Amino acid sequence: MLSPTHESMSADERYSGIVLAFVFALRMLGLFLILPVFAVYARDLPSGNDVALVGMALGAYGLTQALFQIAYGVASDRFGRKPVIFFGLFVFAVGSFVAALSTDIQGIIVGRVLQGAGAVSAAVTALAADLTREQHLTKVMAMIGSSIGLTFALSMVAAPLLYANVGMAGIFTLTGSLSLIAIYIVRKLVPEAPAVRRQPEWSSFSEVLRHPQLLRLNFGVFTLHFVQTAMWVLLPSALVGRGELPVGEHWKVYLPAVLLSFVAVVPAIIAAEKRGRMKAVFNACIVLLLAVQLGLGWMGQNIYVLFFWLLLFFVAFNILEATQPSLISRFAPPYAKGAALGVYNTTQSLGLFLGGASGGWLARTAGTGAVWIACGVLLLGWLALGASMTLPVKPQQR
Repeated sequence: MLSPTHESMSADERYSGIVLAFVFALRMLGLFLILPVFAVYARDLPSGNDVALVGMALGAYGLTQALFQIAYGVASDRFGRKPVIFFGLFVFAVGSFVAALSTDIQGIIVGRVLQGAGAVSAAVTALAADLTREQHLTKVMAMIGSSIGLTFALSMVAAPLLYANVGMAGIFTLTGSLSLIAIYIVRKLVPEAPAVRRQPEWSSFSEVLRHPQLLRLNFGVFTLHFVQTAMWVLLPSALVGRGELPVGEHWKVYLPAVLLSFVAVVPAIIAAEKRGRMKAVFNACIVLLLAVQLGLGWMGQNIYVLFFWLLLFFVAFNILEATQPSLISRFAPPYAKGAALGVYNTTQSLGLFLGGASGGWLARTAGTGAVWIACGVLLLGWLALGASMTLPVKPQQR
């Protein structure tokens, strides 16, 4: 199907990447779409004024994602990518419908737990890696990684509109229905992954945990998503206070910042891949994130300055989201890609959860400056690890 001498992406590689990016975005949609509106909706539910329960409803998704990512990844190595993806998407759909039918916040928490248990990210990313030649992995991972930033921005825009028209139950029903549609799309339109030699599950898993380069990338994705969620503990208030922008209009900042950031992603990926500057681009993005923490913490005095720092954040975020999974799939042995991506996505989910929880706690107990400092310290640690990273040999050099 794929010619090993063909330099550009094949139609099959491009098509599979687009479809799998859609499936991956669906997983993030379940996390992002309720963020702008759930706290408002919860006030009318029994116990909905309990901030701890509201936080549990929001965070339960990330916690169960973290618990199940490794299991799904290892299972996809053992039983095949598609069966695991089908199962996870079905569980996600069931959780969505449970939340849609719930009349109290406890029922919604159960639905969110089930949504998170459909942890297909590792299997989806491993399938994308199976169907893509190594010289084009970053391009496909760019599609998948960029879908996260785009889904977040679109959620900020779409959630208030959907809530006004179909309510929270309608939002949950929509995400569940899209999950069922995704099962059909993956079954009918995505090719089967090629067979690879299998290793005993524990053997492949322990090898992944000991791999020094994979450990660097796992720390990196934890830090990236810790910083992302910790920032969004503070950013809405900054946009209202310093930016003088009502909450309902925050999408006017988020959406153009994300869309403009994609303009910088393409040349950065080309420089990283075709010109052999992956390490330089990778570490430059970490430095850019450090600058963003400084800028947002102490230099964001009006809406235009805040927009500038947000634009730089999304540039770095989208490039790192594109490059890190491709490096994971290159470093990991062929028989352990699912396990490696399972660990990677678990640390991503932990970063999402702990970033929000720690950001809120630090802001309350030590002030907002402590949040920016904590993010900066983590980013400095990541930069030190990135500077000592050894890149895999490029496919054409083998």
